[in-house]
Amino acid sequence: MKIALIHFRVGETDGVSLEMEKWEYVLNRLGHEVVYIAGNNAAKNVFVIEEMAYNNPLDLLITDECYLRLNRFDCDGLKTVIAEQANIIKDKLIEIIHSEHIDCLVPNNIFSLGKSLPIAIGLLSAIEETGIYVVNHHHDFYWERDKYSRPTCEFVASTLKNHFPPFGDRIKQVVINSKAKKDLLARRGLDATIVPNVFDFSASLWQKDDFNKDFKAMFSLGADDVIFLQATRVTNRKSIELAIQLIAHLNAILPAFDGRVLYDGRTITSNTRFVLLVVGLQEGLDHYEEKLVDYAKKLNVKMVMDAAKISHTRTNTSGLKTYSLWDAYVFADIITYPSTYEGWGNQFLEGLFARKPMVVFEYSVFKDDIAPYDFSYISLGDTYQTDALGLHHIEDETIRAASDETFRLLLDNPYRERIVNRNFMLGEEHFSYETLRSVLQELFHF
Repeated sequence: MKIALIHFRVGETDGVSLEMEKWEYVLNRLGHEVVYIAGNNAAKNVFVIEEMAYNNPLDLLITDECYLRLNRFDCDGLKTVIAEQANIIKDKLIEIIHSEHIDCLVPNNIFSLGKSLPIAIGLLSAIEETGIYVVNHHHDFYWERDKYSRPTCEFVASTLKNHFPPFGDRIKQVVINSKAKKDLLARRGLDATIVPNVFDFSASLWQKDDFNKDFKAMFSLGADDVIFLQATRVTNRKSIELAIQLIAHLNAILPAFDGRVLYDGRTITSNTRFVLLVVGLQEGLDHYEEKLVDYAKKLNVKMVMDAAKISHTRTNTSGLKTYSLWDAYVFADIITYPSTYEGWGNQFLEGLFARKPMVVFEYSVFKDDIAPYDFSYISLGDTYQTDALGLHHIEDETIRAASDETFRLLLDNPYRERIVNRNFMLGEEHFSYETLRSVLQELFHF
């Protein structure tokens, strides 16, 4: 089959883009031909529809009108502009389907998140007119997000109800966790196949080399700095402030460990700093990034927030170097993963592969779909409080326990090696490309 993976963007460091690449890899090895349809061209084999771009100005305006407040349009006006934009998208999609002889479409979050009504309506119209096969890949549902759960008018509410996701004899549904499967059946009467996030555990290990050997210097980090890596996007639900809270406590007790030898042979001295390195795309709401900066300053935590030096792949143009996301993992001492909500857990898999200890908040999907495999991690518990700024906090007792385990993993190398190697083997057993291959082989049999 010739299969088109569809999303707002491709070839970037967000979780959906990364997961689509894994599907492409496995589908190619199953004998299928894979192309992309997206709003940008940051990858090979992409057919660009600019109206589908993640940051398309008109689409962003429509989204605000749908969920924040009616400002530029009344309900009828909003319905009209959505229909006009949807029609443009539909025509462009049909042209691509016919000219490229596409057999099957795989929309990613188009029919689940609620981000763009014009794209969903246009895509469904193209599907209905062409009769093409569809595998809907749902990473997040609109009812799981506050932003998309408050429609401003009845048209928006009914569109969500009828299009997210749509029914059809040639349409299959895929979700990434067990809760989403249950919710979809209860809300829409639709059964779905669970396809968890996976990783290529057979790939070459990420290592220090001539390209990335200056990584620390480029981020103004010293050789003695202990790096806590936050490799996710910077959005509110990632709860990065929990990592800041942990590092603040680690800093407070650091002097007691002066002279102790770290797992890699470095010695803790007065020059040792615990640094939070944040390298993901900055897409927070309500000035979230600024709040993190202020919070880190308040707690005297060194935080480096720089997404510009990290790209999907390594580049070095006219002396301007960008590193891949994987380069950041090479130099990390600890991975922070404090999200209070995730659809699954790409960064957790990346940390398993990188053989790094991880700090984890036990969000609900993690507890249901990941924790049962008995991975070892530094726990931030499963409860939090929210302050007046919308930032999350956890109990001091939990922070103290997490700090103790963090120091053990930084100081006791034999213990650290046992933990990370066992985690790698568990990940390889349960969440490898072979797992994905077995599911996709059946899924794309129409």
